[in-house]
Amino acid sequence: MDGTRAVRSEDAFDVAKVHGWLSERVDGLGEPPEVRQFSGGASNLTYLLRYPDRELILRRPPAGRKASSAHDMKREYRVQKHLKPVFRYVPDMVAFCDDQDVVGADFYVMDRIDGTIPRKDFPPEVTLNPLEARTLAFTVIDTLVELHDVDPEAAGLADLGRGAGYVGRQVKGWSDRYRKARTWNAPKAEGVMSWLADNQPDDVRSCIIHNDYRLDNVVLAPDDPMRVVGVLDWEMATIGDPLMDLGGALAYWIQHDDPYLSQRGRRQPTHLPGMPTRQEVVEYYCDRAGLKPENWAFYEVFGLFRLAAIAQQIYYRYHHKQTRNPAFRQFWINVNYLIWRARKVIRQSHR
Repeated sequence: MDGTRAVRSEDAFDVAKVHGWLSERVDGLGEPPEVRQFSGGASNLTYLLRYPDRELILRRPPAGRKASSAHDMKREYRVQKHLKPVFRYVPDMVAFCDDQDVVGADFYVMDRIDGTIPRKDFPPEVTLNPLEARTLAFTVIDTLVELHDVDPEAAGLADLGRGAGYVGRQVKGWSDRYRKARTWNAPKAEGVMSWLADNQPDDVRSCIIHNDYRLDNVVLAPDDPMRVVGVLDWEMATIGDPLMDLGGALAYWIQHDDPYLSQRGRRQPTHLPGMPTRQEVVEYYCDRAGLKPENWAFYEVFGLFRLAAIAQQIYYRYHHKQTRNPAFRQFWINVNYLIWRARKVIRQSHR
């Protein structure tokens, strides 16, 4: 259930160095830990440090080409440290390291939250009937609403964003990233990028957003799989438009009646009987948050395009042999399919 595996050779680090550095900041660790690597995730690298009396999590960037604004470990650490007092689902931060001699990059260590992370499928020990699956889905959305209600000033994170114009910056930024990371087998997607630029709405409001909110970034209580006890992976958190956060989250929301290629890329168990459709999630969130989007198609297309850009950036590293992780070999297929879906939503929006 912990989702770990042996550390990939290309992702290994000097355990003794990390243990020595950590022991100067944390009492009672004892001998160096057993280290395992979490198999989920395709951006930052996440490791389990298993000590006799304590389990810690280490997060560090991957090797190879990275977007200039990505993989900022210090920022990710700061966001969580400040959020913890006002948003109870954040892990406890332990220490941050910017000494490149330890693992060759910035990294941070946090306490592990015990529980179940819903990956592509729940582990055999967790079974939900349709009513329970539906309840869980809406509980996860309630948690997102709770995050969006956090006062950035109270969290000490008022400086996290760049002010008004978030939607426009995101459209331009992700378009630039996609173009830079495009390989020969990825679609040009210029029509999608032009449509997003021409149809972008004003920000509906500004709040703290997670920016990568998915079921597989949520931790469920060990004794109650319908109760959220943790939210992970704050790499892209910022102050921005909450509907952009929802659109990004729903790009991962594969429902039971989606076609084969959607099911092929599914990363969370939103296909289970009882799980709400994407439209039901939008209606539920907007009712809870008091928002009425005039053009939901924009947020849906943006979410799909942004996910395509993220997948393409990861595939770029594989394509140029900056990583040999076989999980990334066919990401170009996902990119093509996501752009196709975005084009389909655009066509339907003009009917």
